[in-house]
Parts: sequence; structure tokens; C-alpha cells
Amino acid sequence: MKPPKTAPATEPNATDTDVLARTAGALGRLTLNRPKSINALTLEMVRQLQAGLDRFEQDDAIQVVLLDGAGDRGLCAGGDIIALRDAAASGDHAPAHTFWAEEYVLNARIASYPKPIVAIMDGVVMGGGIGLAGHASHRLATERLVSAMPEVGIGFAPDVGGTWLLSRGDGELGTHLALTGDRLGAHDAIAAGLADRIVASEALAQLADDLESGNVEAAIEAAEGVEVEIPAGKLSGARGWINAAYAHDTVEQIVAELEALDGEGPEKALKAIRRASPTSLKVTLRALRSARDLPSLEAALTQELRVSCGFLSGDDFVEGVRAQVVDKDRNPQWKPATLEDVSDSDLDRYFAPLGAGDLEFNA
Repeated sequence: MKPPKTAPATEPNATDTDVLARTAGALGRLTLNRPKSINALTLEMVRQLQAGLDRFEQDDAIQVVLLDGAGDRGLCAGGDIIALRDAAASGDHAPAHTFWAEEYVLNARIASYPKPIVAIMDGVVMGGGIGLAGHASHRLATERLVSAMPEVGIGFAPDVGGTWLLSRGDGELGTHLALTGDRLGAHDAIAAGLADRIVASEALAQLADDLESGNVEAAIEAAEGVEVEIPAGKLSGARGWINAAYAHDTVEQIVAELEALDGEGPEKALKAIRRASPTSLKVTLRALRSARDLPSLEAALTQELRVSCGFLSGDDFVEGVRAQVVDKDRNPQWKPATLEDVSDSDLDRYFAPLGAGDLEFNA
């Protein structure tokens, strides 16, 4: 699927759209503007972001792009999963396919953008938010960062290039994060390969002003000079048991390894895995292992669209969003209910080509 032609870019200083696009000096700034929903992504926002990137790429005066979120709760909580769930439940899968396809094309665009993109990972950055920030050239985490890829808990699988990022981290940290949805602060996001540097949240306003000069490195270094207390990370100290437990190619083997380990970390991981959709766990592990051998982010995104569309015709995505987000009873009834009941042949349909519905990227 080729990306659509983008609408005209948002006018500078506009305040009535879900993405604010404006310029100042050498800086082009894109601000997600749905603070009440922690800037959860919609299809219109994806298109507005593409339009803003078009505009800044064509403007020779713009030397750097800043990506941030309105409000004080976070950059982006992910996609609008209730709308996606409704599409799956209705049997009309076209809206979900369109959203994911255009979102994934945007993720690839960010990764290959010809000008530096500075992404501010402040507050909540989950799911689709990682798809925006995680592929930027400069990924700055603050002390307020709460990040995760929690898809297995809603009957889905990591997407937006998440399998590409998590499969290329140090050791098996990415596998652990994908199968448990574990939450990360700034230090852990760096350890997992999802962020690059840490800046204080109180330095962000000055950082934006400094980026107007176009000198990205000087602006970031100045922001790093503002002292802030950062919560200690936990992943670096857990590498040993994580690498041992997740070095297997079946979820059943991983569970057995975790059961044999002592300690709070393995116990917490086991609880998270046992709450998740068995189908999601097995699809996710297969997607991660496959992504390790894929040649490009675009190839991983193509696989992810196939996987995402596969969940539309199953039960777990609709049920998972119901239990976690709609009814909030936290008691999803997964089908199948156990890992043993999910066969390898059951997984094949999630990875089957979509024909004309597969992703296509502009050369």
C-alpha cells in the first residue's frame, strides 16, 4: 500500500488541529495536540505529521525537526485502540488496515528523514509513541519517562517497528520487554536501545529555543547540563537472568526457565506472561526472531502489518481491549486459553502476505 498524498501542512501557530506544525529560525516543530488522551494517535494525526514532514523537508531554512507532545502527561500513549477494536469487532477491517499501513509508512519516514529529528520522550511514551520517537535520529528521555510496548496484554503484538527495535537491543532485553510489557524509565530505555540520552524535563523549553539555531549537538549538550535526579534503572543489573531465560525460541521454554529461577524479577516476569494472551505471546516471539534476520526496518514493518491484520480476525484483540480499556475488569478470556493450545500452524496466518494490502514504500 502506498502512502496517500498528504494534505497541506498545518499553518504556523495554528491551535485547532491535532498536530501543531510551526517554524522558528532553523527549527520545524511538530507537537501532538490531544493532551486529554495523552496524544493518542489517529489516522488524521498520522496524515498531519506526514504533511508537516513534507513541509519541513522542502523548506531549505529548516535544519532540524523537534517532535513533542502537548500537555504534561506524555508524548503519546499509542494508537487509538478503542477505534481499532471497534473496527475489528464490526468485521469492517478496512479502517484498521488503513491506519496501521499509513502509520507504519510514517515510522519508516521518520527513520530515513534527511534532516535530524529530535524526539522528546517525556512522560508516557508507549506503543505508537515508540513508533514515532524510537526511530528518530535523536531520542531524548527525561526523568519523567514511562515507556512500554504492552501489546501482549491486550491480545495484540508489538508493531510500529517495535519488533525491529527490540530484536536489535543488547542480548534478550527486547524479548523480555515484548513478552512482559514491562515499563521503563529513562535509564532502562537507553539500556533497551529505545532512547539515546537523558535531559531534564525543566530543560525542554530552553532546548526548543536553542534548536532554533540549527545546532543540534550544542542544544542537546546544554540541556544535558541541567541537573536532575533520575530514577535508577533495573534492566542492566538483570541482564544475566534475562539473557538466560529468554534465549529460547518457544514461549514454553522461556516460561520453564523463569519458573526455575529465584528472585523478584523472574517472578514478576512470570506473572506478566501468564496474564497475557497466549496467542499474542507466541506470535510476538516468532515476529521478534524473524525480525532479527530481516534486512531492513521496512521489511519488519511489512511483517508487522501482516501480523496486525491477523489479529483483526481473531478473538483476543477485541477481548483484550474490552478487558483492559473498555470495561476495565482486567479479566480477559483468551481463546485459546493456554500456550499449549496455540499450535505453530495457528500462527502461520499471522505472517501470510496480504497481497495488494501489503506495504509499499516509496523509493
